[in-house]
Amino acid sequence: MEHIVFLTGRLAQPSLERVLSAIDNAPFTWETRDIGLQVAGLMTADMVRRRLPVPVVADRIIVPGRCRGDVEALSAHYGMPVQRGPEELKDLPRFFNRAAKAVDLSEYEVAIFAEIVDAPRLTVAQIVERAQAYQADGADVIDLGSLPDTPFGHLAESVQALKALGLQVSVDAVDPQDLLRGGRAGADYLLSLTLDTLWVADEVAATPVLIPRTPTDEDSLHQAVRLMQQRGKPFIADAILDPIPFGLAASIVRYHRLRETFPDVAIMMGVGNVTELTEADTSGINAVLFGLCAELDVAAVLTTQVSGHARRAVREADWARRIMHAARSRQMLPKGLNDALMTVHDKHPFPDAPAEIAATAAQVRDPNFRVQVSAQGLHVYNRDGLRTGQGAFELWPQLGLQHDAPHAFYMGVELAHAEIAWRLGKRYVQDQPLAWGCAVEQAPQDTSGWCAPGTTMPTSPSSRTGRARGDVTQAVKDE
Repeated sequence: MEHIVFLTGRLAQPSLERVLSAIDNAPFTWETRDIGLQVAGLMTADMVRRRLPVPVVADRIIVPGRCRGDVEALSAHYGMPVQRGPEELKDLPRFFNRAAKAVDLSEYEVAIFAEIVDAPRLTVAQIVERAQAYQADGADVIDLGSLPDTPFGHLAESVQALKALGLQVSVDAVDPQDLLRGGRAGADYLLSLTLDTLWVADEVAATPVLIPRTPTDEDSLHQAVRLMQQRGKPFIADAILDPIPFGLAASIVRYHRLRETFPDVAIMMGVGNVTELTEADTSGINAVLFGLCAELDVAAVLTTQVSGHARRAVREADWARRIMHAARSRQMLPKGLNDALMTVHDKHPFPDAPAEIAATAAQVRDPNFRVQVSAQGLHVYNRDGLRTGQGAFELWPQLGLQHDAPHAFYMGVELAHAEIAWRLGKRYVQDQPLAWGCAVEQAPQDTSGWCAPGTTMPTSPSSRTGRARGDVTQAVKDE
């Protein structure tokens, strides 16, 4: 059986041992070592090397998740794997559970079409800038939208500029002449053709997206699909997703019927009618919609970032398609795979009970303030005692920092973070920013190596992964 040495500090060691003792059927034996620090979070790789003598009788060494420095060099020094654990020791059971059933999120099947809805009003340079931002967030195809009664004289130039950068491009227009101009300029896709405008697909090489004459006219969409099948040309079919409360449920039924009627046809779902027109956090909406896409084997999604509350829609879509693909392909619930879409609340926000915090506070002998959060509120302590409350203004008068401006500023920031975390049900860790999932840009951190999901995430997974099915055109041709 594997033997693991856990490195820690004096204050955390009793809690660490309680957590390890409580892990049922642990496939390892363990011991903890205090390397002479009060606070485990201040540990560095250099400090470990100086304070932990060689040899170490173990199969693996685990250091705290916030331990800075080169753990790979530590592995070479000790002749065994040295890993960072989770940032919070209470997450150790989840750490080992997730490591045992690690799921690769590099695979996905849904292509993201990201629409620039106001393209006619932007310059070519502005369109290119927007397109590159969407691509960085995970978009596979840049969709050039159109506006009513607004000419798009630089449509062809815009398509060519994007193609010159190696981007896939779709043109989204009502006027067939705009679709023809876009197709002749080299667009990869045309949104959208009805039964009455299928002739456009004969004029250009671009792959058409077929829609019904009106959202409820399923027959016209099905007729268009059959005609394109007879021609043997690639296409995508879109049954049109309606907003709440104007037929969302009925439109989902239409998509289901489309899939039942045409089991092998590539389907697109435009999600903007729900994400943009519902004043709710879009991360959750995208999770549900991409779950539907996974069940219906949808090949592509058209999304937008217009409303301020939907400004992370492309990045959320990128995470959602990966998480839901993993859930579907492995026949498991979309739980415990990644925390990227949990932007407002945390699943385990309060790992410490008030009694545990009080026990730790009783050991402190220095004037530095520690801040922790439990389900009951905020806890602030140093050698002068423990203070508890439910907000920064309630606790501030108890700190005695009126004449210590730098310390007062620091504690004001930390108490504000702690209060936000307590009220929302988020995890709070002193001296660390609150985690907002994929909703917030995150700078790279010096925490290379395995880390529990939800602790450190890249801005978007698209920069480090590939595709499973290739582009949508290829997926359609393969049908």
